[in-house]
Amino acid sequence: MFVLTVEIVVAPGELDCFLPLMAENARASVADEPGCHQFDVVQDRDDPHQILLYEVYTDEAAFQHHVKTPHYEAFNAAAGPLMASKTARAYTRCVP
Repeated sequence: MFVLTVEIVVAPGELDCFLPLMAENARASVADEPGCHQFDVVQDRDDPHQILLYEVYTDEAAFQHHVKTPHYEAFNAAAGPLMASKTARAYTRCVP
């Protein structure tokens, strides 16, 4: 399995706009992409502008498909300007 974590810092004052966009992207990813097995969105308890994504795909090809989907492209266009920073890391799941 291909696993991706993404650390996002949402720009000040943009959280109310960002979270619904993120929720829809996560929902559509799991619902519409057979290769997307999990898409969790979590928020830091002390700093709600810190968001962590935990995404699980069948393989890297499934992830590459994800970033070309209409729902991801719409999310990226709308939410990109709302992010102060975004850092992604790729992993291989070694223990289920």
